[in-house]
Amino acid sequence: MWFRNLTLFRFSKSSAKSLKTLEAKLDNHRLRPCGPIELATQGFISPFGRDEETMLHEVGHYRLLTSAREDKLLPTSVVNEELRARLQKIAEKEGRPVRSKERKRLKDEVLTDLLPRAFVRLSKLNAYLDTENGWMAIDTASRKAAEGSVSLVREALGSFPAAPLAAEESPKALMTDWLARGKLPSGLALSDECELRDSAEAGAIIRCRRQDLETDEIREHLKSGKQVSQLGLVFNDRLSFTLDEELVVRKLRFLDLVQNELGDVDRESAAAELDACFALMTLELDQLFQRLEEWFGLPRPMDRG
Repeated sequence: MWFRNLTLFRFSKSSAKSLKTLEAKLDNHRLRPCGPIELATQGFISPFGRDEETMLHEVGHYRLLTSAREDKLLPTSVVNEELRARLQKIAEKEGRPVRSKERKRLKDEVLTDLLPRAFVRLSKLNAYLDTENGWMAIDTASRKAAEGSVSLVREALGSFPAAPLAAEESPKALMTDWLARGKLPSGLALSDECELRDSAEAGAIIRCRRQDLETDEIREHLKSGKQVSQLGLVFNDRLSFTLDEELVVRKLRFLDLVQNELGDVDRESAAAELDACFALMTLELDQLFQRLEEWFGLPRPMDRG
């Protein structure tokens, strides 16, 4: 269950208190199957699987939850082909053109007839809440998907003012300085990829992979005015990832030093393995989040007076 990406939000101490009732609230917002003529449904499922009862998994002050949705797979081409057949039948039988209002009604009829037979796709998204430090970490690099997960929690609780990260230090400027000077904060090292962008709108974009980033070639790009929009980093020889200018963590990997600490966890028990991985993952990410807060200035939202 290792997270592969991280989109981060922060919430206040009072918001953390409201999470005490979260499990019961999630239970009232369980994912239900799509009805015969529904295109999609969304809600929450257990982190241990859809058929399990437990809606949260807690380790210390960390709470793992899983949002999910069902989508009916009904390709536009299938709908259009069925609609075409019905329009042709009317033309042959009645010899008249079909006006736009009737065409729309026929399309609605096609959808109503086909939806009950459509395949259903289940998609899941894991997230966890650190109630002590006010972080919500969502396993996606998509801002839209992350905001959707936050909105579901907000809907379940009635109110949950989690906010996107608001850095006091410009991530783009700071990462550009790290790369230009080759001097990174303690515990941080360059990996082998980056993305550089010209500051001008529609300017040049340079993407490097499997590249030594401490070369004159890279420095020349920086001297010409390009800035870092994504930077590959290694943290304490335990995590590797790419950090972008919005502080989204991509391509997150937990390296051998971390994986080896799992020890003799029972791999045949999904629950035991999830518990062990989640406990270890949150401890590792806690160290990273503390440093992100330090490097970029990421204040926790204050409670309103």
